[in-house]
Amino acid sequence: MFLEFNGGVIAAIIISVIVVLILIYLITCIRIVRQTNKYVVERLGGYHTTWGVGFHFLCPFVDRVAHIVSMKEQVKDFDPQPVITKDNVTMQIDTVVFFQVTDPKLFAYGVENPIAAIENLSATTLRNIIGELDLDETLTSRDIINTKMRSILDEATDPWGIKVNRVEVKNILPPKDIRDAMERQMRAERERREKILLAEGEKKSQILLAEGQKESQILKADAEKEAMIKKAEGQAQSILKVKEAEAMGIKLIREAEAEGLKSLNAAKVTNEVLTLKSYEAVKDLANGQATKIIVPSELQNLATAATTIKEVIHTEKK
Repeated sequence: MFLEFNGGVIAAIIISVIVVLILIYLITCIRIVRQTNKYVVERLGGYHTTWGVGFHFLCPFVDRVAHIVSMKEQVKDFDPQPVITKDNVTMQIDTVVFFQVTDPKLFAYGVENPIAAIENLSATTLRNIIGELDLDETLTSRDIINTKMRSILDEATDPWGIKVNRVEVKNILPPKDIRDAMERQMRAERERREKILLAEGEKKSQILLAEGQKESQILKADAEKEAMIKKAEGQAQSILKVKEAEAMGIKLIREAEAEGLKSLNAAKVTNEVLTLKSYEAVKDLANGQATKIIVPSELQNLATAATTIKEVIHTEKK
């Protein structure tokens, strides 16, 4: 009885262990694929399917996950490669390749080592491109090199399920003697530009100074011209006012004489008064500046003669 009981317990334990092992194995057959990954599944040694995001069950003893492929964009910085330019200058150039897997099946079965294949392909492509350029073109044509390499690598990696998005030349290292010569050339170029800038600044300064002096002289001449014009206008106005004053004085004298004659006519002056006025007029003529005096023979007409002489004197003064 004891033996039978022990045999049953042992059998139960063995069965329990087997069941537990089977459950554990079945649990290990469960796969959860993340967002950024793809699983390449083989069945009996051949390609079966590609699992995407989600829950999957692997058939025991038949299926296996052969490759786990990342679908994110990847960056590979390759070591510097020795290249020779068209003018036989050896330099070191290292590149950075940005690529992304587009087909997990082709990536898994297209090439044995995709990363190494891309590295070797980029090295050979870089040598071909640099071999067509001289040193100066290589240093100044990075965009051209990047574009050509991206185009060639992208076309070559299509059978591997890889998309090359970008290729960048990270660094270009010419030989030390070339770098020293370039530094001397750069230093000389900077000194030349400095001298040119100083000369141009001095030239502009002299030009501005000369223009300032020119404008100052022009403004000074304009001011003197304006002052002379104002002075001439003032003199002209002064002369005009004097003439107007003289004309006004003559007019007033004429009006006064006319008023005097009217007064004499109104007073009905006698011959005796006229004779007396004639003597006074002759006296005034004698005191004047005239060098010749004509005295009429008839003293009766002396007043008339005096008036005539007065008119002559006024005319000469005018």
